[in-house]
Amino acid sequence: MRNKYFIITLDTEADNQWDYDASITTNNTKYLPRFQELCEKYSFIPVWLTDYEMASDEEFVKYFKNKQDKGLCEIGMHLHAWSTPPEYKLGQIERERPFIYEYPSEIIEQKVSNITELLKQKFGAAPVSHRAGRWAFNQEYAEILMKHGYLVDCSVTPGINWIKTKGKTGACGPDFSKEPHNPYKYKNTDILEVPVSIKKLNFFDSERITLKKGFRYFIGSLKVECFNLLRGKLQWLRPSSDLSFEGLKRLVDQNAKDDTDYLMFMIHSSELMPGGSPNFKTNESIEKLYLLLDKLFGYIYKLGYKGISLRGYQKEKTV
Repeated sequence: MRNKYFIITLDTEADNQWDYDASITTNNTKYLPRFQELCEKYSFIPVWLTDYEMASDEEFVKYFKNKQDKGLCEIGMHLHAWSTPPEYKLGQIERERPFIYEYPSEIIEQKVSNITELLKQKFGAAPVSHRAGRWAFNQEYAEILMKHGYLVDCSVTPGINWIKTKGKTGACGPDFSKEPHNPYKYKNTDILEVPVSIKKLNFFDSERITLKKGFRYFIGSLKVECFNLLRGKLQWLRPSSDLSFEGLKRLVDQNAKDDTDYLMFMIHSSELMPGGSPNFKTNESIEKLYLLLDKLFGYIYKLGYKGISLRGYQKEKTV
């Protein structure tokens, strides 16, 4: 296998952002060193894409600045439009979090400037990597990020159309369904877009799914499951609440054979804390999650993938 890279990204944010009524807390900070240590076990370099609240958490800053300074992780930026200053009142049509592009351009720029300056102050280095909150990325936003020194983005989810996802004012999410799976310069900017690893897997993608097993799927789960197997299903390189390894492995195996020179894993920092997300609510589920992560990272390591940060990958692609 030619040189391939493994990029680990974490949306590093306040606890349970799926609960719109909860007060903003950053208790998941206490649970993040365990994940960092798992990455170090395999010489992988996680990218902590950090929101305003986490960058304001001194415990988070103290631990991860030390790791950053040793080259063991990267601190990037993750902008939640609803909680990054300045405040700006939007009209509300939907009971949803706002997309960044629902704000006027001057407010977007102020929000980008404020979180960028905070990250510089706390970590002693300007962030160059970014992921948008709620995947809300477009050319206007990319141009503003570029003005503030950002070089690489990982907000695009190829194959996914977020148009049915609404913002606070009723705006639609972005349509990434036709976006490429490989890196590219984003829409007339100098920002390198590195899409999340999402691939369509179908019935014929795995040697383990035999005709006999496919028939059992048909009987056990009726026509819908069988149709999904044949039509194909989009698989992210991220753990789901069922903690299944097979789909993740199939994606990795397919990636090892195609022309994409990297894999990108993603997870939310709050998913690493019991009760920090809807997916992993108990201590037991977190322990099972770490068993899955160790197995997945070990498998990717044995395949020969090299750990790299987004900053490092961007340098590799521009040499």
